[in-house]
Amino acid sequence: MFTNRDMRCASRGPVRLATAALLLACGGCLGEPPLDERWTLLEFESAVPAANAVVAADQPIEVSVRGRITYRAIRTGFVVAELRYSETLAPSIVSLDPEDHSLESALTVEHILANSVTAGRATRAVTGFDHLVQEMDLQFSAPVPAGLTAAAGDSAATRSLFLVLYLGEGEEMQLAAGRDSLVVTPFAVEATQVLFSGYPLRVTATPAVPAP
Repeated sequence: MFTNRDMRCASRGPVRLATAALLLACGGCLGEPPLDERWTLLEFESAVPAANAVVAADQPIEVSVRGRITYRAIRTGFVVAELRYSETLAPSIVSLDPEDHSLESALTVEHILANSVTAGRATRAVTGFDHLVQEMDLQFSAPVPAGLTAAAGDSAATRSLFLVLYLGEGEEMQLAAGRDSLVVTPFAVEATQVLFSGYPLRVTATPAVPAP
């Protein structure tokens, strides 16, 4: 004969099974956190010049970047703030927003790095581990080339210039004059699961100096 206690225990069995099934089902519905919470993220806290700022060609630019890295794995390398210019990638045809930390945005920066040349940069050696947040200040002066040509469909005053923030592997090289040079190769975004950031600047022709 079942006692009251046996009946209570028997009734709890189906409830426990139903609860476990519900938890498993809900676990599949919640999904994964967004990519910028799972991959190492580089982002601008502040920067001068700002996104879409207008700068003059053939004039030096003082660049100041306060960057932040949020690590999601152990990473060692060099963080680079760099001014890049290209005669084939105009800002009007490259969608890039420093507030967008998606894979598409990071791959766009990777594409810019592969299709542009440097005008100037600042680097910092870094090492981090999962959940570590590092902040750093990077400054440098860079000239804007005077010979940048506008892409088809752009106004004559528009040039292709980008400020980017990325992580890479560095190698010291000795130059012929005995000076040392640091060569930084950007990490592959998808292979290393690192999200780069960047944004375009607008370049105008140097204003003509009025005749006396």
